[in-house]
Amino acid sequence: MASTNDLKNGLVLKLDGGQLWSVVEFQHVKPGKGPAFVRTKLKNVLSGKVVDKTFNAGVKVETATIDKRDMQFSYMDGEYFVFMDMETYDQLMVDRKAVGDAANFLIEGFTATVAQHEGEVLFVELPAAVELVIQETEPGVQGDRSTGGTKPAILETGHQINVPLFITTGEKIKVDTRTSDYLGRVNS
Repeated sequence: MASTNDLKNGLVLKLDGGQLWSVVEFQHVKPGKGPAFVRTKLKNVLSGKVVDKTFNAGVKVETATIDKRDMQFSYMDGEYFVFMDMETYDQLMVDRKAVGDAANFLIEGFTATVAQHEGEVLFVELPAAVELVIQETEPGVQGDRSTGGTKPAILETGHQINVPLFITTGEKIKVDTRTSDYLGRVNS
């Protein structure tokens, strides 16, 4: 348990019958008239839904312990992603639903942060950018390079993104894992 006066960004609260909500931002408000309160923006850990919620100052709220560990993606086993804890070498099978969009950027050997609560995997978080190889893309047409256009390309994970026309098959590029945007070439 914690008081609303102890709220900080990233703290995970257990509200509404056990749902987990992460504090995105908070503000203590002391109006000239009436009691103080805390205005918060909360994000549902599982669904990603963001809501505004107001608490009276000093009210007790239940906190949840989230265990975040860096784990290495090992391989796919049917619909499950198998991650290995780098300290204990224990293997953890994670459902595709918990992996979410991170599945578009996972290749063997990548390190990801796996968040768990009471033994249940909540989500898998990747770094903001990863380096991947272009598996397939159409060649750019000569003379099209000055237009700043894009073309579809398939990454080594099978995920399709848009890249500039000058990118060719086999090149290593940097990709934003949150938006699937091309960030640039990687010089090897």
